[in-house]
Amino acid sequence: MFGITSETRVFLRTGVTDGRLGVEALRGLVSTVLHENARGGHLFAFCNGRANCVKLLWYHEGGMYLAAKRMDRGALQWPRTEAGAARMSTAQLLLLLKGVEFRRADAPRYRR
Repeated sequence: MFGITSETRVFLRTGVTDGRLGVEALRGLVSTVLHENARGGHLFAFCNGRANCVKLLWYHEGGMYLAAKRMDRGALQWPRTEAGAARMSTAQLLLLLKGVEFRRADAPRYRR
């Protein structure tokens, strides 16, 4: 419907992004932090500090789309890496938005 298919490349801004940012500021982060072209047809995802709101930015047919999902309760297990960026498939993004946590198979598990 909005040009998002299983072939769409998904880029995450890992860590915290100011939830007040709009289209132009997020588009700036795409070029400076993710080093991608915001008008390339890819999907870019950003998460706020509380990990309860995700913003998705993508370009399709001559315009930028910005969508937001705010969690009713709880928080997302949003990746935090020093690189500041990560790639995943659209299927993985959908799982992440449902609350599934991703980590490397060889990563140590810590008890809380």
